[in-house]
Amino acid sequence: MWSRRRLVRYLVSADLKKKGADTLLGNVWWVLDPLLQMLVYVVLVSIIFARPQPDYPLFIFAAILPWKWFTSSIQDSISSVTSQERLIKQLQFPKIVLPTAAAGAGVVNFGFGLVALAGLLLLFYRDRVTVELLLIPAIAVVQLAFTLALALAASAVNVFYRDIGNLARHALRLWFYLSPSLWGAAQLEQLAASHPTMATIAQLNPFYILFTAYRDVIYFGRAPNWTSLIALLGVSLGLIGLAIFFFKRLEPSFAKVL
Repeated sequence: MWSRRRLVRYLVSADLKKKGADTLLGNVWWVLDPLLQMLVYVVLVSIIFARPQPDYPLFIFAAILPWKWFTSSIQDSISSVTSQERLIKQLQFPKIVLPTAAAGAGVVNFGFGLVALAGLLLLFYRDRVTVELLLIPAIAVVQLAFTLALALAASAVNVFYRDIGNLARHALRLWFYLSPSLWGAAQLEQLAASHPTMATIAQLNPFYILFTAYRDVIYFGRAPNWTSLIALLGVSLGLIGLAIFFFKRLEPSFAKVL
């Protein structure tokens, strides 16, 4: 990967340009889209369902922003190998750079999304601006490791089974609603009283740990649970190792299948 870092940078740049080429605002949509999505859920939960949460727009935005990064990285990575059929057949290079570059582009887009977060905080929630916001990159590193593991595995499987893209859209949507995206830890405590098994499963969800960590630093202004984050990082690094092994085992067959 390090020896092909220039290729990775080129692919990341090409991916960003491709996404912005067919729209009027280009990559500015990475600033506007999470804000518009936040507005939809604010209307749905706060007004229609009448479940008030103090400063709910910021509460939900702290989950929407990292989730958008995750879903875009996974969806782009799924097709990262199959969309480069001509490149794979013409050049000899480690194909693992393709899903890695797709995940890298997601990191850049997440950076655009942080602009929207900064605007939201400075305009409406200045009382929640704390030094703990500087811990966002540390949480993002854990999310990147987890995302990269899934991206590598999904991109390899999609070469042989093209249904992965369609399946992923539904799986990611279900995953979002089963994660503490629209709700928080308080609701999980209520669930634990009546359904302890479901509550335990929910706590094992990686995005329970990630969403809670992001909300700790963005919404509550406190340090995240480092024990949970370090544990998730360790699991993610192990998954990356397995994903690389899996990807390299399948890589010799890519050109034949494509």
